[in-house]
Amino acid sequence: MQVAPSSATKTLEAHERLNEYYGIQDVYGRADPMHELIGTILSHRTTHANEVTAYRTMRERFPTWEQVRDAPLEELIDAIKTANYPEVKAPYIQNLLRHLFQETGAANIDFLADMDTEEAMKWLTDLPGIGLKTATLLLLFNFQKPVLPVDTHVHRVTQRVGAIGPKVSAEKAHTLLLSYLPKEAKVLFNFHKHFYWHGQRVCSWYSPQCGECVLRSMCDFYQSGCTTILSSTPSRKQSK
Repeated sequence: MQVAPSSATKTLEAHERLNEYYGIQDVYGRADPMHELIGTILSHRTTHANEVTAYRTMRERFPTWEQVRDAPLEELIDAIKTANYPEVKAPYIQNLLRHLFQETGAANIDFLADMDTEEAMKWLTDLPGIGLKTATLLLLFNFQKPVLPVDTHVHRVTQRVGAIGPKVSAEKAHTLLLSYLPKEAKVLFNFHKHFYWHGQRVCSWYSPQCGECVLRSMCDFYQSGCTTILSSTPSRKQSK
């Protein structure tokens, strides 16, 4: 009787296949950690192009972080309107900036480089509007801390493959997947990037391109005939 591979074994095998498929990347992020932080807030539930437009427009209208912090709320909402839910993101951004200026006297988070990972994670997630995904993206991309961001694409692909269970939340997946991988920034960066790209380009929500997928032979979702119900994949809307 063939024994099913453990979750850790399957995670590492999938990681190795995507490394071969996409190629190993050096760790990179935006040059300015504040850009990474605010850009990540803007990126929630929107496209990269719309995030870039929103950030650029915001900085053109309000060139300093003090001006962003003090801008009339409606004007800031209008500046970032290309990002989905600007009416939610604008108050988050201003509250975050107020907190930063009050606590550190500046809109600068370079000091996170000198904190240990756990301390830096706590400091960031204590900020208003900063969740686990934003904090891990920033710490990995800009400060090369050994953390693993799990966005919707990473969550979906790892669930479909069977690296994590069908009911595991994205928040829980941050810890679970991290426990299966070497605690090295370059490894974790490539894991995140490759699963992110794979979810975008091949393993999409509604129309996964299973015929093109290098993970097909080890994928629980494919072996089930694409019928497994997963918490990471929304139900297809019924036509009226």
